[in-house]
Amino acid sequence: MAGTREGILKKLVAWVLNEPTAIFWLAGMAGTGKTSIAVTLSRMLEKESAVMMGGGFFCSRSAGSVARTDVRRILPTLAGLLAGKSLEFARALTVELEEDPRVGHKPVTDQMGPLLRKPLATLSATTLPLVFVIDALDECHDQTELAQLIKDIAEFESDAKVKFILTSRPEMHIRGTPIADSRFSSILQLHTISEAEVTSDIRLYIERTLEGCSPDATVWYTTHDIESLIKLASGLFIFASTVLKYIITRTTVQGRMERLQKATAAVGVGTAATATLDKIYEMIIADASRSDQVDTDELQEVKRVLACILTARTSLSVQALAELTRTQPSALRGALERLHSVVYLPSEDVEPGLRTLHASFGDFLFDAARAPKDMLIDAALGDNELAHGCLARMARSDLCFNISHSESSYRRITQPSQAHWIPLSLIYACIHWAHHIAVSSDILALEISIGKYFRPKLLFWLEAMVVLGKVDRSSVLLRIAALAVRIPILIFLPLILIILCNRSKALR
Repeated sequence: MAGTREGILKKLVAWVLNEPTAIFWLAGMAGTGKTSIAVTLSRMLEKESAVMMGGGFFCSRSAGSVARTDVRRILPTLAGLLAGKSLEFARALTVELEEDPRVGHKPVTDQMGPLLRKPLATLSATTLPLVFVIDALDECHDQTELAQLIKDIAEFESDAKVKFILTSRPEMHIRGTPIADSRFSSILQLHTISEAEVTSDIRLYIERTLEGCSPDATVWYTTHDIESLIKLASGLFIFASTVLKYIITRTTVQGRMERLQKATAAVGVGTAATATLDKIYEMIIADASRSDQVDTDELQEVKRVLACILTARTSLSVQALAELTRTQPSALRGALERLHSVVYLPSEDVEPGLRTLHASFGDFLFDAARAPKDMLIDAALGDNELAHGCLARMARSDLCFNISHSESSYRRITQPSQAHWIPLSLIYACIHWAHHIAVSSDILALEISIGKYFRPKLLFWLEAMVVLGKVDRSSVLLRIAALAVRIPILIFLPLILIILCNRSKALR
């Protein structure tokens, strides 16, 4: 929001222009506004004539894409973005890619040189700082690869004037890297920002939001209400954001007043910041699971759907998740209709984007010490549901011979960027089934399902993977499944795949 976090943003811009260190680490706990700062800063630097904005990568567990948590995607993405802005860099990068076309899939330690350091070394001398922004490092899954990435960034030659702005929670595995060393990094801990500055920003956000949802100037809140919300937020921006969503999703003035009163009375003054957010989550869940409106079976369905959303490896549509969970889109929407404050529901059933609004909601539901007992979600529930759902989805008739729509088996299979005729639920099932099986706790039942549903569809699945441009991942998926369920026949399936892949290459 314009007018907020101005002090921090000015400090970051000044660092880019004047400081010699290669890293600026913006650290803070979940919900303190790190991503909002990173987004705003990136937009500011794009317009700053004294800076060249190279690109940004925003890691996220709640974005609904496994790629957004993959450390190995970061450097290839940044290199690609910079190549789109600098023809000279693009030409140098092309030389590196011609020498090693697979470098983008290699470990991070093998990426920095070919993708950034070497191409940048060939550029003409420039006085402009080149800036990259990488947000939410703590949301990446592979801690070892992440540590290597930070080490490589810290060792970047300082005379290249390449700067990295990194944000994360101050997790132990991140603090143990050069990011916390003042020789390499300038550090700003968000909790050290003055209370007055943070409070002023949260007040502005709350006031403007409440004004914006009162177009007819109806006075349904007071200055005391605003002050109460500010005090409860305790410097936590995600609290302010979540509680306002909770209040203004009610369309009537009376409904908003009731929720405002409930919110301001929910948490005692002086509680810890995480406790204030937990109380809001508890209140939202309590409203969504009222015993006079929701029976036990419906509550279990809410938990099942939430578990799948939190576990899904990419963002799904309502239609796709309904098919994978063997339910109807209307029933799925019904399960989530009271959770709009914390779950984003696309307006159209076929539109991808179904997700929780913040990773902290998933953390809350999975934590036995924080979640209400009747809403505590077992981490394995989502993987079990999606593992069975993927296998059942592939068993349906549309995974079939000639899913590629080829005119002849002697002609190459086209690989469009999006196979529009293949439903999203089937695409998801084909690409991600083995990953869910690997972490499922229902192995015996899945062994039966693989024999019943997947084996008869093996060749059709391989053809679908070719159409989706993912055939190179097929062998890995089969090995993952073989190790998980321990079916001996699966061990030999990669050999079949190698033969088929070689034949496919020959035909092309």
